[in-house]
Order: sequence, then C-alpha cells, then structure tokens
Amino acid sequence: MKTNVYDENQSPDMPQHNGKPKPQKNKGTAKTVSSKWFIVALLVLSVVPLIAGAIRLTELAGGAEITPDNARFFASPLPVVLHILSASVYSILGAFQFSSGFRRSRPGWHRAAGRLLVICGLLVGFSGLWMTLFYPRPDGTGELLYALRLLFGTAMVVSIILGFAAILRGNVIRHSAWMIRGYAIGLGAGTQVLTYLAGLLIIGPPNELSGALLMGAGWVINLIVAEWAIRKRS
Repeated sequence: MKTNVYDENQSPDMPQHNGKPKPQKNKGTAKTVSSKWFIVALLVLSVVPLIAGAIRLTELAGGAEITPDNARFFASPLPVVLHILSASVYSILGAFQFSSGFRRSRPGWHRAAGRLLVICGLLVGFSGLWMTLFYPRPDGTGELLYALRLLFGTAMVVSIILGFAAILRGNVIRHSAWMIRGYAIGLGAGTQVLTYLAGLLIIGPPNELSGALLMGAGWVINLIVAEWAIRKRS
C-alpha cells in the first residue's frame, strides 16, 4: 500500500508523484516572460514608422528638395511635426504600460506615464485628423482610404477620452480596455507596413482600392489583437 509521504513543512494537499512532491510551474514567471516578449513585439512594430518619421523631420529641418510628395509638409510643417514627435513617445512609452511588473512595483511611474500618454495620444489623433482633412490628398488616396483615416483617427481619440474618463471614475478595467484600443489604433502604421508588404507579395503593386483595404487591414488586425489582450486580462 502506498503512503502519501510529506514532511512537516509541506502541505498534505501538495501534488505528489511516487511519494515525492510534484514540481509546479511558476505561472507568474511564465506570465512575466510573455509580457516581456509582447512589449518587444510592440517596440519592433514601432521601428519602421519611427524611422520614417525621423527621415521626414530630417527633410524638414535640413531644407530638402520640395517635391509633389512632400510639398504639403513644407507648406504647413507644424501638424506633421507634432504628429511624428507625439507618435514616437506614444508608441515607445505605451509599450511599457503593458508591463505588469512596472504597474505593480512602480504605480507612480505608471500613472505619470499614463497622463503623458493621454496627451501624446490625443495629439497623434487630432494631428492625424487635421492632416487628413486639410492637407492636399496625396496621389493614391481615394475616398475609401480617406474615410478609413477619418474613422480610425476619430476612434482613437474617442477611445483615449473614454479611457481617461473611466480612470477618473475609478473604473480600472474599462480604463485599461479603452486605452489598449486607442494604442492599437495608434500603432496601426507599423502593422500597415506588414499588410502592405504581404499584399505586394501576393497580388503585386496595389491599386487605389486594394491599397486602402491593406491599410484598413492593419488597423483591423491591431484591434483584433487588442480585444484578445483585453479578454486575456479580464
């Protein structure tokens, strides 16, 4: 007859294997590792838009040759400069808000970063909407892409406002959900690089319609991942 052997420091209901304690997986450690990889993925997704933004700022600061593609930025540089700078802070700082370790060990840091992210996120959204509405449309921007930019730009601004309002009421769960959605939309430019490259490989150079659909797919994919992350947290 087998005897359930355990010492005085071991709980009798601890899982046993051949009379010895069965090792348990450290779920907390696994969750931390998963969180770190998720943050790395978000930072990698931000790289291409950050590089493109840096190149644009260099052009504006260095007095590059004015072409039909960049004339609108030279004519009115403030919106695009605000958009690039705020998006850079938003994408990088926002990624670290997903670190549960930071939130637990440095709640003050999380709150301070969150306030800055609200400001930067709203600047990203409003400057993006301004450029869509008032800059001359670049070649290849049809009605569908124009509408998608207005739709998702507005959705980003609304998400951030709802997230901020939720934390003022003390509703952390709704705050987190809306801020994740806003961040997902804001990071759409990174995913759009991937969807555009995928479309280029599969169907060749996109036309006005397929290009708009590929851009829209970037936002949709991000929102799907955002909803998954929200449900995983709840």
